[in-house]
Amino acid sequence: MVTIRIPTPLRPYVGGSKEVTAESGTVQSVLASLADRYPDLRRHLFNDTGKLRSFVNVYLGDEDVRHLQGFETLVPDGAQVSIVPSVAGGSPSVPLAHEDEDEDEDEGEGEAVRLSNAEIRRYSRHLIMPEVGMKGQKKLKAGSVLLVGAGGLGSPGAMYLAAAGVGRIGIVDFDTVSESNLQRQIIHGQSAVGKPKLESAKSRLLDINPFIHIEGFEEPLTSQNALRIFADYDVIVDGTDNFPTRYLVNDACVLLGKPNVYGSIFRFEGQASVFWAERGPCYRCLYPEPPPPGLVPSCAEGGVLGVLPGVIGVIQATEAVKLIAGIGEPLVGRLLLYDALDMRFRELKLRKDPDCPICGERRTIHELIDYEAFCGMPAIDPDSAGHSASRPDVPEITVTELRDRIAAGLPGATLIDVREPQEWEIAHLPAARLIPKGELPGRLGELSQTDEILVHCRSGVRSADAVLFLRQMGFKKVKNVKGGILAWAREVDPSVPVY
Repeated sequence: MVTIRIPTPLRPYVGGSKEVTAESGTVQSVLASLADRYPDLRRHLFNDTGKLRSFVNVYLGDEDVRHLQGFETLVPDGAQVSIVPSVAGGSPSVPLAHEDEDEDEDEGEGEAVRLSNAEIRRYSRHLIMPEVGMKGQKKLKAGSVLLVGAGGLGSPGAMYLAAAGVGRIGIVDFDTVSESNLQRQIIHGQSAVGKPKLESAKSRLLDINPFIHIEGFEEPLTSQNALRIFADYDVIVDGTDNFPTRYLVNDACVLLGKPNVYGSIFRFEGQASVFWAERGPCYRCLYPEPPPPGLVPSCAEGGVLGVLPGVIGVIQATEAVKLIAGIGEPLVGRLLLYDALDMRFRELKLRKDPDCPICGERRTIHELIDYEAFCGMPAIDPDSAGHSASRPDVPEITVTELRDRIAAGLPGATLIDVREPQEWEIAHLPAARLIPKGELPGRLGELSQTDEILVHCRSGVRSADAVLFLRQMGFKKVKNVKGGILAWAREVDPSVPVY
């Protein structure tokens, strides 16, 4: 037997099935058998002479049969045949069967859930889909989603959830909009720079859809407030950019029995899944422990393609809509991987870990813990925030002191820059030598233990780590340039570009 994948437009003609089976044979005989079994499907596949229509493609596995041996290609047992018709955006003149209908609620939906005529017009393309319809749209209106973060992932996710008609959207974010956000955080615009992200996001979402309610939580998400904030929402969407908050979101969702729609991004790659311990694995089943501090660079350090969070954020919004409307197959037990450079998606199976400390058979975590201690790093990455706090274990020099040292010719000292080459191209300090942090262990021979070594980076975070490493390697006279090149631009030379 072979499996035939049926695309959405043709499913009404095969009883709504996504897949049907047929006897193996040639592609021609498999399709003929399909048409014989479902006569209403025939005219969508074949013309009057029995030839496959030119707007219908057929694939055997991932190969177009026209580039194999045509329709005489043999389809072996266990193979998959996919029918791929041309699909447009739909006719602009589809009649709305719901427009003049009575607005009685579906049984069990609750008397408070009604769609006004204006809402019916707005959601018309949902209402004419049998998978959503009036019942599904009412579920969306009655539903609630909490987005943790109004940044790269939260921006497209929130906008599409608002447009879809999710009745109540909560956002946790206490950051302000900066110019560096605008390359990817599309919910914010130039006029919002310097304003709270919550204020900017709320204004944009209500402009998209005035029929929804927006709730803001302008506070850091912590072990003290997470359960309280999460409790009143149906679905949690994780748009975080750090490990402590990611584990906090996961554990709070497990303890409350809520689905956690996960997404993460870095440079050109993204991940998405739905962690729901009641139906499958949680985030800890996939990643029991976080990576050591400093091993995985942040987006502020490594960068991110501006359109990447749009792809992953929209996938997260899609999963949230499906969960609330009760349609489709959510990404529970599946991890979706996206590579923007190769434009490829991969899917991996995930399994529940019986030894998971929070959702396993012998759980050891019964309440929220100290996640910064667990991850060995702060939830707020100073490098991402563009500032650096003093570290008592790291000797420091200020940028004004460094300015005076450079003016004097840096006698007896070496200034090294541990950023990446592409950051050096944006701006660099006079007299500095570029040795990226990752290359430092292999380039110790370029440094003298008799000279004083001054180390800088973007904000002072990576350079502080480099100072500690050099001291461990026996370099005694090492200091961190507090605040990095951002502080230099702020306090010494405003003409230096910041990023």
